[in-house]
Amino acid sequence: MTERLSGPAPESDGMWSTALARGLIREDVLRSTSYSDTGYIDLLEPHPRLRPTVAQRAMASRTVAAVYERLWRPIAVAALSLHGLSVAEERERAADALHLDGGQRVLDVACGPGNFTGFFADRLVGDGFVIGVDNSPAMLGRAVRDNARPRAVYLRADAAGLPFDDRTFDAVCCFAALYLVAEPCAVLREMVRVLAPGGRIAVMTSYGRESLLLRKGLELGAALCGVRVFDRTTVPAFLATAGLVDVEQQLRGISQFVTARRRG
Repeated sequence: MTERLSGPAPESDGMWSTALARGLIREDVLRSTSYSDTGYIDLLEPHPRLRPTVAQRAMASRTVAAVYERLWRPIAVAALSLHGLSVAEERERAADALHLDGGQRVLDVACGPGNFTGFFADRLVGDGFVIGVDNSPAMLGRAVRDNARPRAVYLRADAAGLPFDDRTFDAVCCFAALYLVAEPCAVLREMVRVLAPGGRIAVMTSYGRESLLLRKGLELGAALCGVRVFDRTTVPAFLATAGLVDVEQQLRGISQFVTARRRG
């Protein structure tokens, strides 16, 4: 695991985690860092360079950000799981898969409004903290309002070019949003790059099923919205090829949950 920095208990100093998080950002990136008046660290230009898809525009919408926890997220969970995992069960499964039980450094990629980020922060102790990364100001603004924690820091950055050195985090995750990004393999590559020895990674994303007819139907609908449908092998094979071990996959409805570990 990564070396720890000692410091005061974050419960007594809300800036403690922010200071440690800023210390993990590469020096060349810090030169252009600003701290948003909404409470997150901003490393990106005001507007994206590429034209976003329908799904990406939705994730950048203040309206979607406002209803995400109460409406959008439960609908997404129900759609992605024929077995009907509740939001609470989904979070517990994620925390257990990452073995969150102490002072780990955790990275939540494409964190949205921070629903997982805040939950993870509550599971950490000692010098543990979690950074939630997203590129949507609307989502991050909602995260700061709804899921602020002393051990949670929110950062606006590009998931396909994370601003951290190699092998920085003890746990790295991306839940659901991998199917929204333009370059999912680039995001996975970055997640593996910043994972520390002995660290764990968890990904939840779409799954196209085995039925050719159903898969084509899902792919057609997804293509109209700019959403990617993954097959059974792509994500697990990518992690294994990257050198991770203990790769496990759970298929549930039209979703897949994949976990792996970097050798210590």
